[in-house]
Amino acid sequence: MIGTVFRSDDVSVEHRFDYWRELTLRAIAPSDMSSAHAADFWARQRLLELGSVLVWPTSHLSTRFRRTEKMVRQSDPEMYHLSLVLGGGLSFDHVGRSDGYGPRDIWVSDTGRPYDVRPLAGSSRHHVITGVGVDFPKVLLPLPPDRVRELLGRRLSGREGMGALLTGFLTGLERESDSLEPSDAPRLGTVLLDLLSAWFAQALEAEDALPPETRQRALTMRIQTFIRQNLHDPALTPPVIAAAHHISVSYLHRLFQKHSTGETVAARIRSHRLAGAHRDLADPALNSTPIHTIAARWGILRASDFTRAFRGAYGLSPNEYRVQAQSARESE
Repeated sequence: MIGTVFRSDDVSVEHRFDYWRELTLRAIAPSDMSSAHAADFWARQRLLELGSVLVWPTSHLSTRFRRTEKMVRQSDPEMYHLSLVLGGGLSFDHVGRSDGYGPRDIWVSDTGRPYDVRPLAGSSRHHVITGVGVDFPKVLLPLPPDRVRELLGRRLSGREGMGALLTGFLTGLERESDSLEPSDAPRLGTVLLDLLSAWFAQALEAEDALPPETRQRALTMRIQTFIRQNLHDPALTPPVIAAAHHISVSYLHRLFQKHSTGETVAARIRSHRLAGAHRDLADPALNSTPIHTIAARWGILRASDFTRAFRGAYGLSPNEYRVQAQSARESE
């Protein structure tokens, strides 16, 4: 497991808000935090330290975060902060811009400037906000500050393109955090910084300003996401993938050799398909679904090809594995 978890239910009612506030202020620049629900607060939050990057998935009752000019003068950690809203709604004021934010919206702020985050007007009394915060040093973003300033306080999308990829990565971090090891944290931080850099550059139309390594790693991540999203298509092949990303097949193979632990494109497709079929064969809800139908759902149309590949990967035929999984459930 990576990260530490805070659950307000583990703290006595009278101390919940203060405890959560102190925990949160360790993650973000100093700000004035207040809530109409302080007397009976609820929150759940995880702090993930990924090298120089701090990620904090959070769910909490509506709270106001206000960083004043005085606070900026007293302390500036020189960080950029990104907030991804997943549930609920917030209003954000920063660098003279003010807007409302809902699910899959993103904002960026600079700790060297004041900001005000507050519940949207008209929110219900027990309005729960769900989202992910990311804080990282400005010096780690390979883009000039005057360009980044163009994005501050703007409502940006986490629904498509690099924004969707960033959303998927951040939500996946929380989902998989219990199965990740502390040794994974620095590498995940590097991956996230590459992804953030690519997202900033795309939003600013400044991809050419990124170092070649960063561009390559971000492109590899986009390709890997494309593969996962299209596994059901039997026509998913290296030429199709290369064409979808406007690169040559040889460059596609070089990217995978360099940034995917040497795994080939075809091997990545095959392993993902087999893993999906493996899960479905163990799913009791799919017991009556023919094996060849499950294979076809994962883009493998020939039953003989599926049986041979499945046995090679798991040491059992698909039918033997399904029977084994069913027997294991019945014996529990």
